Amino acid sequence: MKKERPDNVVYSENDGYNASMLTYTTNVGAPAIQMDDVVSWKSRGISRVNKEFENKFNELKIQYENLMKEYEWNDLVYNSKFSFEPVVGEIYHLYRGDDGINFLSLIGPNEWNKEHIGTFKLNSDKKWVALN
Repeated sequence: MKKERPDNVVYSENDGYNASMLTYTTNVGAPAIQMDDVVSWKSRGISRVNKEFENKFNELKIQYENLMKEYEWNDLVYNSKFSFEPVVGEIYHLYRGDDGINFLSLIGPNEWNKEHIGTFKLNSDKKWVALN
């Protein structure tokens, strides 16, 4: 016949009354042992990190698009026809000629009736910067 023990007494068949050897409290007034809600912590962390990655990706995408626009403008201007050496800091205008060939000129778009493509300034790095 087994001896009845109160519920708040810690007893083990091997160790006997071993409450003092346990790593957690065993009395009725001890705080309850609860598992942390790691799932919600992970989801908040994942959401925050994904948002940061998305923002960084969008910034890089915008930078890439701007870089490609600069490249296309520079390619267009450098492949146009001009018979002078452009001066750094000077403003030039790119036109499409009657023969369909692009050419660079100092003459402004309001001074004659040519198909104006864009207005550019040559910077010190020899890069054409679109001004329009």
